[in-house]
Order: sequence, then structure tokens, then C-alpha cells
Amino acid sequence: MSVSEWNELDKGGFEQFIWCRDQESGLRAFIAIHSTKRGPALGGCRLWPYASEEDAVADAMRLARSMTYKAAAAGLAYGGGKAVVIGRADDPRIEQQFEALGRFIERLNGIYWTGVDVGTTTAHMDAVARFTRYVTDMSGTLGGTDDWTADMTAYGLLHGMKATAKRLYGTDRLRNLTIAVQGLGKVGWALCRYLHREGARLIVTDLSMRLVEHAVREFQALPIAADRIYDAPCHIFAPCALGGILNLSTIERLHCRIVAGSANNQLAAPQAVHIEALKQRGLVYAPDYIVNAGGIIATAAELDGDGPRRIRSRVKRIARTLEDVYLVAETEGMTTAAAADHLAEHALRNV
Repeated sequence: MSVSEWNELDKGGFEQFIWCRDQESGLRAFIAIHSTKRGPALGGCRLWPYASEEDAVADAMRLARSMTYKAAAAGLAYGGGKAVVIGRADDPRIEQQFEALGRFIERLNGIYWTGVDVGTTTAHMDAVARFTRYVTDMSGTLGGTDDWTADMTAYGLLHGMKATAKRLYGTDRLRNLTIAVQGLGKVGWALCRYLHREGARLIVTDLSMRLVEHAVREFQALPIAADRIYDAPCHIFAPCALGGILNLSTIERLHCRIVAGSANNQLAAPQAVHIEALKQRGLVYAPDYIVNAGGIIATAAELDGDGPRRIRSRVKRIARTLEDVYLVAETEGMTTAAAADHLAEHALRNV
């Protein structure tokens, strides 16, 4: 790890950063624990073929901090952390790598709980669970069935969209609104399913043409090329792929009133510049870690012993949290991103 990365850990208030290397299985992974001030750190495990260990470290740090703020803003008695594994799902030793990761997590004695994230599945969590109990989304749990965590993330995003639409249009009905969904992964697909039921008109894009064609058939969606999604006229633009896609160039191309998506860290660095660009264009930005908190809310609720109905009720409260963000932004004259940080930091100070 470089000196600048160590400085970033120190400046960002991280509590621990663990380098996980297992020669026998070939595991290369990092666990970032940002905060346990409100409780054990929650955060899924991402599997990705990072170009370098530096990229993996940076991703783990960004995501772990986001999980702290996400949990705090949602009022959860948990902190934030993240695990990232450098690799591919088709690696013949992948099961052994996740077993090794489970051993590393066990040594942390419960200060970090992991679960599914981009690139990981229930089978990966089953492997982790052979060596630690500090894991969610295994077979036989709510999170281990039918993409439950992704579905809850999409369900929370749906209600965030409704709250924002009501603020702009006076009604939370999404019928006949045009929504452009960037990314048809587990969350993006579940979101399209909810929006189609609401009567919204969908524009979709994904790097997988198979998924796009499926969405066209399933949801009567309009397909668009990945590099043209920013130019699509719509009411809501929903980034549901990877982060860092909102920069000065892409923001200038947007033809929408609302930006609300499930992707983490949607704003490219420096974030303040890009959130100000959204504000200058009159676009309402629903802060990502507020509207995509359904997954961590569902996981925390399941750990607390809640059943499906109670969990859905807790996820639905995202709309109320987002309304609080908009109220603070309006009364204090700040951006919605700054207002979200204000609410999260207040929760972290008042444990």
C-alpha cells in the first residue's frame, strides 16, 4: 500500500484495514472497516477482476465509508465495512478462496459481517460460512433466496423515486413517467420489475445484449446503446451499474429532472464539483447511499430477527429519510449530498 493510501485511511477515519493473502487457495482480498461506532461493521463482499491491488484498495475504502454513512442515515445499530476479492467467478479455486476469506473474517471476532455484493453469490457466502458465523445471505436465509438483498435494494429505490416524484410533480405515482435504467444486474432488473408494475415507461441499457433483449420482451422497455443512455429524454435517470459515472461531461448530457439510482459512489471525484453541476442544471439528486440502503436495512433487520413483512416496512422508510434530506437541503441552503452527510454525521455523533 502506498503512502498516499495510508494517508487516506488515516484521513478517512478508518479503524482497520486487513490485507488477506492465502497462498494455498490464491486468495487476494482486502477488508476495510471504516467504523464500528454504532455497532458491528456491515458490508458485502465484492468479487471483481481489479486491474491492480491499488484499485482494489481504493474501492474497498470508498465502499466501506459509504456503508458507514448508509447505516447511520438509516438509523441502524451497525457500522460500515467492505470486503473485496480480486478474482473471477470461474476460477477453479474460487470456493477455496472464499473459505480462506471466512477464516480471516472469523479472526475479527464479530466486528465485521459480510454478505453478497457485486460478483458474489449465495454459494460464495456458503463457503465463507464454513469457517465463520459472521456472514449473511447463505442458503436457507432470506438473503440467500431469490436475490432477496437485491430485491430489497430495488424496493427501497422505488420508494425513494416515489418520494422525489411527489416533491417535484405533486404525486408519488410513477405511471407514465419515463425512467432510464443504466445497468440490468440483480438490482437494476428488480427495479425494472417494480417500475413496470407501477406503469412507468422504461429505457434500458446494459453491456449484455441478452439482458437488454430480455427487458424489451419482459417490460416492453425501449433499448438504447450504453454510450447514449445519458442523452435519453426521461423523467428519472437511474444509474444501477458501477460508480463514478456522473462527471461534468455526462451531467451536461442528461435530459431528466431526477437522478436516483442504486449504484454506489455515482459521483466522480471531486464529488462537490459534480453535485454542484447537477444543482446548477436544476436536477434533483437523490443521494445514492440514502436510496440504495434497502439491502443493508434488510440485512440488519434479518440479523435483528425480523420477518419479511417487517423488513419491507423498514425498507419503505427510505422515502421518509429522503424527505428529511430534501428538507435539510432546502432550509440550510445546501446540496442534497451535503444534507445526507449532515444527517449521517449527526447520527454518528449522537450514538
